[in-house]
Amino acid sequence: MPYNIIFYFTDQQRWDTCGCYGQPLRVTPHLDRLAEEGVKFDSAFSPQPVCGPCRALFQTGKYPTETGCFRNNIMLPGHVKTLANYLEEAGYQTAYIGKWHLASDGDMNAPPRVDHTVTPVPQELRGGYTGYWRAADVLEFTSHGYDGFVFDENNQRVDFKGYRPDCITDMALEFFDSYDNSRPFFMTVSHIEPHHQNDRRHYEGPIGAKEEFKEFVLPKDLEALGGNAAEEYPDYLGQCASLDANLGRLVKTLKEKGIYENTVIIFSSDHGSHFMTRNKDGHFCGIDDYKRSCHDSSLHVPLVIAGGPFRGGKRIADLVSTASLPKTILALAGIETGDAMIGEDLLGVVEKRDPERPNEVYAQISESRVGRCIRTPTFTYAVYAPGVNGCAAASADTYADDFLYDLEKDPWQLENLIDDPSYAEVKAGLRKRLLTWIENVEGIRACIID
Repeated sequence: MPYNIIFYFTDQQRWDTCGCYGQPLRVTPHLDRLAEEGVKFDSAFSPQPVCGPCRALFQTGKYPTETGCFRNNIMLPGHVKTLANYLEEAGYQTAYIGKWHLASDGDMNAPPRVDHTVTPVPQELRGGYTGYWRAADVLEFTSHGYDGFVFDENNQRVDFKGYRPDCITDMALEFFDSYDNSRPFFMTVSHIEPHHQNDRRHYEGPIGAKEEFKEFVLPKDLEALGGNAAEEYPDYLGQCASLDANLGRLVKTLKEKGIYENTVIIFSSDHGSHFMTRNKDGHFCGIDDYKRSCHDSSLHVPLVIAGGPFRGGKRIADLVSTASLPKTILALAGIETGDAMIGEDLLGVVEKRDPERPNEVYAQISESRVGRCIRTPTFTYAVYAPGVNGCAAASADTYADDFLYDLEKDPWQLENLIDDPSYAEVKAGLRKRLLTWIENVEGIRACIID
């Protein structure tokens, strides 16, 4: 039988919260064990560090500028074939649990024209998922760290009491009570943690997190740049620890059901968090910024795949984009999409099938600006569109330099070298490659002005 596939993804989780990525505190023992069994990608990057656009990409395998979902508050278009469409056609049972964020539509800072933020997501707006459903379009609007509600596949409200990651995982585990094991399943567990709770402007860790993680060590960028991490980090790590404990519960259930060996688990996050250290002047669209930046704090995410062909405790140093996850998931199901989806089958990276593979990633930035960047093993180079509103425009044809970091000398991206004449040749080379990305992805022959 084809592999069962679980996509367990979190919201706003930095890579360095995990033990297998160097976190000194005991935050992620279950993920660390999966990394020892499977494959850990040391350099995985989000292609779009905003919730809605990244989720649209996860469902379609297309860049947000192609689907039109370039910012939050834009619903997933109905004409695009989705991950669920492909998998259900191939005979998979589907289950989606948690945060959806793709069914409401409207302008930023205005009441949505189509509003399912606190009401059921109708079947036609679920991106092709016709099976088990326990979700809210905007989970942070229907719940807090403790208590809330989602809706089931019959549009019935499902209330929960308790810490949110525990309750969302409870709903995921309930799927197995009715699972028909004659067919493979694809399950997405879409947690909102460790995202901050918008209306309370706070990372809501479980009770006791402040004490349990009081000996935290801030990453060097947060230590140097300030923001609100010194106050919020214990709760943030507590959220991450709860997510990991619930990952452990899921693994335990798979083993008890006798299906663990035939299941592939993919763990990642949509983007990271810079804890208000970047874009400090950016109260754009009335939003406090935690992520809308080309810095590694926003883009670098954990990515562990365990099961099926992803085995052996391998560490992959090559840069990869989580834009490749839809194509990778479908490849695990034996479905080839060719050019219908962006990215690559990540198993090909593990097996080093392409010796000419470019070792770089590309990201699009919206809301805080219209921005684009390229990340290589040694440099980050970013541009922005002057005078263009990132909440109103998806793209631009004219950009200006934003920042350049030499990662060998400055891995925490603290010294912007964009105007350093000794890096002029490096910048010219990166600029050319970034313009090629923009043209290939967006069909725009852009220019970058000095």
